[in-house]
Amino acid sequence: MESNKLTKKDITKMAARSVLLQASFNYERMQGAGWAASIAPTLAKTYGDDKENLGLALKDHTKFINTHPTLAPFLMGIIVAMEEAREPRDLINGLKNSMFAPIAGIGDAVFWFTVLPITAGISASIAQQGNVLGPVIFFAVFFAFFLCRFLLAHMGYRLGTKAVSSLKSQTARVSRAATILGTTVIGGLVASFVSLSLTPEIVLNSANKISLQKDLIDNIFPNLLPALFTMLIYYLYKKKGIKPTVLIAGIIVLAVVLSYLNIV
Repeated sequence: MESNKLTKKDITKMAARSVLLQASFNYERMQGAGWAASIAPTLAKTYGDDKENLGLALKDHTKFINTHPTLAPFLMGIIVAMEEAREPRDLINGLKNSMFAPIAGIGDAVFWFTVLPITAGISASIAQQGNVLGPVIFFAVFFAFFLCRFLLAHMGYRLGTKAVSSLKSQTARVSRAATILGTTVIGGLVASFVSLSLTPEIVLNSANKISLQKDLIDNIFPNLLPALFTMLIYYLYKKKGIKPTVLIAGIIVLAVVLSYLNIV
């Protein structure tokens, strides 16, 4: 079935919905639900009566994602262009997973750590002098960044449309590359976000102690425990079908018990 062509109005509405990207933020899928809700109407128009593929697309887009809210529409534009072109799901998912972390890094560095603090400092200094221009400048800059999401959404959609046409001849190769890159990004996130270390020490004598974590495990294989723990959770979730909420509760209980026993 041929897809319905998205219009500029559709992309603008998608950018507006992206304001609620973090409305249902949670520690299982981060912005997954908000991301899916933002692009759901564009997917519905794209797939039309093809409910099966629409369901598959929505299921994929509720999965884990955590990127910068202001720059997210740029990635949304690229992704909906690929959905519209009916690109393979592996290619779409791989590209999304490989791009959301770098976009988050750029957005955080530019917005949260540079523009916003500098603007807040200048505006606060002006406001302390009794000048109403202080808060006006701050909210004007903040509003300008808010409006950027509309420009970025259209830019991402145009870029995605052009990219799709150039990728068609090498879809399989690009899909594999995107999947590998996405897996690499997720691996990096594991090392950054999963923290697990052992506290026991091997006492040789009163003056010498060997840390099981720092002196042995980290010297042989740094971040080995977080990697093994993540693989265990993945196995329990994917192979055994244990619900994420049960896994989260189990991790909390396990962390409390092992911490009480001074093991981790």
